[in-house]
Amino acid sequence: MTNLVIFASGNGSNFQAIIDATSKGDLHAQIKGLICDHKDAYCITRAQNHQIPCVLFNRKDYESKSDMDEAILNQCRLWDADWLILAGYMRLLSSVLIQSYPQRIINIHPSLLPQYKGKDALGQALAAHETTLGVSIHYVDEGMDTGSLIAQYPFQIKGDEDRSLIEEKLHQLEHKIYPLVIQQLIKEKP
Repeated sequence: MTNLVIFASGNGSNFQAIIDATSKGDLHAQIKGLICDHKDAYCITRAQNHQIPCVLFNRKDYESKSDMDEAILNQCRLWDADWLILAGYMRLLSSVLIQSYPQRIINIHPSLLPQYKGKDALGQALAAHETTLGVSIHYVDEGMDTGSLIAQYPFQIKGDEDRSLIEEKLHQLEHKIYPLVIQQLIKEKP
């Protein structure tokens, strides 16, 4: 069975979608653990609710970013991780992790990359009056949302739609496609 380690910093709704997909058998993998960098993040509660081990990494506890990533790498190795899955993890990864898991770290981002990288991509797109929005899944490199694209899923909105409705559409799309793409990658690169 393929071992996944999930990285999340916040609510963890994509983490929950991955949990649900493994539980239903749609995603043939085992979630070995959650890496989190915020002690109050709801994703920790989600992990606890499903008896998934979670390790909190606080940047202030390490002299450097690469020291923290080295500690994260050691934890991923303890969990025998095959893939690292970023699901709302709000930190850039250093070469320590990226070189240890080449083409085995993926991220989901709420825009049609290369447009609207970084935080609040939806807000950036709406401020630009975009009517075609979307979700990108990409390999992770050391840049901010700059890794090679794996898949993109666009959708249309009306110019006057409420942001909360747009966010709901976006999340529904993310929750549907992320587990499917992960499963496809596992099939292609077991």
